[in-house]
Amino acid sequence: MYNMKKCAGRVKHPVKVVSLGLILSLCVNSGAIAEIGVTNDKIIIGGVMDLEGRSRGLGQGMREGIVAALSGQKVKGRSIEYVTLNDSYNPSKTIAATQDLVGRGIFAMLGNVGTPTAKVSLPLLERSGIPAVGFFTGAGLLRPGKGDVVNYRASYVQETAAVINAGLDAGLKADEICAYVQNDAYGMAGIAGVKAALKSAGGSKEVIQKLDEIIALGGDNPFRNNVGPVGVYKRNTFSSRDGYNSLKAWETNAGVKCRLVVTVGAYASIANFIGYATMKGEEWIYSAVSFTGAENLKNALAEFGVKENIIVTQVVPPLNSKLQVVKDARKVLGSKLNYVNLEGYVVGRFLLEALKKIPGKEITRDSLLSVINGNKFNIGGLALDYSNDNQGSDLVIETYLADDRFKIASAGDLKKLFR
Repeated sequence: MYNMKKCAGRVKHPVKVVSLGLILSLCVNSGAIAEIGVTNDKIIIGGVMDLEGRSRGLGQGMREGIVAALSGQKVKGRSIEYVTLNDSYNPSKTIAATQDLVGRGIFAMLGNVGTPTAKVSLPLLERSGIPAVGFFTGAGLLRPGKGDVVNYRASYVQETAAVINAGLDAGLKADEICAYVQNDAYGMAGIAGVKAALKSAGGSKEVIQKLDEIIALGGDNPFRNNVGPVGVYKRNTFSSRDGYNSLKAWETNAGVKCRLVVTVGAYASIANFIGYATMKGEEWIYSAVSFTGAENLKNALAEFGVKENIIVTQVVPPLNSKLQVVKDARKVLGSKLNYVNLEGYVVGRFLLEALKKIPGKEITRDSLLSVINGNKFNIGGLALDYSNDNQGSDLVIETYLADDRFKIASAGDLKKLFR
């Protein structure tokens, strides 16, 4: 007889949608007490991302990379089943999709895309005791985050600081740096990075105060334009005029000129903004964080005839890197390899390696977290360190658009760009 009381105890925070039949079926594992999401022959992993909406290039890329990493692989005789659901980058859909996967009995959530979507899914995962691994966002709300969160990538604060510091080193002044961002938690994570970098560089107290005011505004899509050196747009929209006018008003009122505009948003919306500003005759330099998606942004910008003055920070190794993990990704993804699906491949490989490090035959969420927390990994030459926090990598590189592709930027390249 199975000890059902003991078995139910393996579910840290049971939810009503998990049926008794599902619990019974997952508990019967060759006479052992099994973890939810682990059967005799497979481990069920979930993912929620934009697969059909305006940011679908990101969700499709992450899924493509993760599937490439997990396909055909086995851990302790079990294959990995990766079940993904679409949320169209819409938090209300994220909630429904997350509840759906929790009800199906997933072992972990892997590779979810987005900050506003993570904001609503993390509390649900925390209540269900489901680890959130390798989410495609650098927002502070996942550092450390609610529940068992394991990040691969560098933060947005690190990404925005890297490009701002590079600009300052190339001769920009702190008051020549402005921002255009999505009007939500994702965009504000970027503004927090801008603020940190400018404060460190000795930016004016007035600008720092304005950024604090913008970050402090609450509610759904608050009015953040015409407050400081920042323009905003509403998530999943393409309207650029209000955000553009906000930056022009700042230039006029503060008596400054924006030379670098740090953007934090989705690729289609950012491309529309850059196209609009270019049409208006602006000669700004634009930067974008890795979430924007370099290839998707390049393709969207081509519709506006924009082929230069674009910097994108990346949090994975260069696509031509000689690291084994990049070679492995190129082998399976071929000519489709890009920065987004490479990140998906990396987080898929990381989860696979962590699962393999679990001692014995039994696989549980607790044992997975035990082999990750406080430890270091080498994923095909890419070092990940979880000894001090829940973020494995601090890698940030700058790339710039030239000759219809993104090239790795040297200090000299950036000086020429900002000249």
